[in-house]
Amino acid sequence: MANVAVIGAGSWGTAISLVLADNGHDVLLYGREQEHVDEINSSHTNSFYLKDAPLPESIRATTNLKEALDGRSIVFLVVPSSAIRPVSKELNTLLTEPVTIVHAAKGIEPKTHKRLSEIIAEEIEPAKRRAIGVLTGPTHAEEVAVRKPTTITIACADLDVADEVQELLTNDQFRVYLNSDVVGAEYGGALKNIIALAAGMTDGLGYGDNAKAALMTRGIVEIARLGVKLGANPASFSGLTGIGDLIVTATSQHSRNWRAGNAIGRGEKLEDVLGNMGMVVEGVRACEAAHSLAKEAGVEMPITEALYNVLFEGKSPHDEVKKLMRRPQKHEMEQVFHFEE
Repeated sequence: MANVAVIGAGSWGTAISLVLADNGHDVLLYGREQEHVDEINSSHTNSFYLKDAPLPESIRATTNLKEALDGRSIVFLVVPSSAIRPVSKELNTLLTEPVTIVHAAKGIEPKTHKRLSEIIAEEIEPAKRRAIGVLTGPTHAEEVAVRKPTTITIACADLDVADEVQELLTNDQFRVYLNSDVVGAEYGGALKNIIALAAGMTDGLGYGDNAKAALMTRGIVEIARLGVKLGANPASFSGLTGIGDLIVTATSQHSRNWRAGNAIGRGEKLEDVLGNMGMVVEGVRACEAAHSLAKEAGVEMPITEALYNVLFEGKSPHDEVKKLMRRPQKHEMEQVFHFEE
C-alpha cells in the first residue's frame, strides 16, 4: 500500500483517487471547496463533478494542503493547466522530503510556452522531487469513475518511476502503459484539445462526419509536426497520447472542448460559452499558445490558425473553413511523414 496525495478534487482528480483506492492505497484528496470536501467525507460522493459515481469510503478529503502532503511519497497534481505554476510554488514551500510528482493536466502556458513538467521543475526545488511524471491519454473521468475499461500512459524520463506508477494504478478496468517521451506526451495531450474544439465546431456548423474525419486526420499531422520540431518522438502521436486522446476528446459529448466548440459553431460567443461551462476549456488556452509557438518554430498549423482566427480575431467559421479547403494542394504522405518540412 502506498500513501498518496491527490491535489485537485475536480472530476479527474476524484476519478484518479477512486482508482487508487480500489487498488488498496491510502488516498488523501485535496480540494479548495469546503462543501465538496465535506460531501466526499460524509456522503462519499462528489456530485458537482461526478454525479453518478459513489466513492470508496476509504478516500478522505481535506482543504488543508499541508495535511494532504504530510507523510505522502507520491503526489498526483490534478489541477487545470493555469493552476500548475501557483500550486507548484505552494508545494515547494510545504514539501519537506522528496516525492514523486505525477501531473495529470493538459496544456501549455500561453506567455512562456512552457510545458507543464517544465513549470513544475522550475517551481519545485530538485531536492524536493524524486521525479516528474505525466499521466495522460484518452480518459473521460465520468467513465473511469464508473469503472468502464480505460487505458492511459504514464510518461517519465525515469522508467523505474514510471513502472512504480504503472503498478499503483493498474487493475482490471484501468490499464497503464509506459512511455519515456515526456515531450511527446505533453504536446499530444495539450494540442489535441485544439483539434477537439475545432471538431465540436464542425458539428455545431452541421458539416457532418466527412468534415470531422478530415479535421481529425489532418489535425494529428499538424500536432505531430509541431511536437517533433520541439523534440518529441513522432511515434508518441500514433499512440494513446496522440491519436487515442484526440479520438476521445473530439467525438464525445463528455468533452468540454467538444461542447465548447459545438456551442461556438452554433453561433454562441466565446465569452458566453466559457462563462456557461463552469469548468476549464483547455483548448482555448492551448490554441493561443500553439499559434504563437508555431510562428516562432516556423511550423505550418493551418487548422490551429483557422481556429485562432475564429476565437481571437472574430473571423467567421464558415470563411475559415473555405480558406482551409482552398489551400494549395499537397501530397498527403509527404505531409504525414516529413514533419519538419
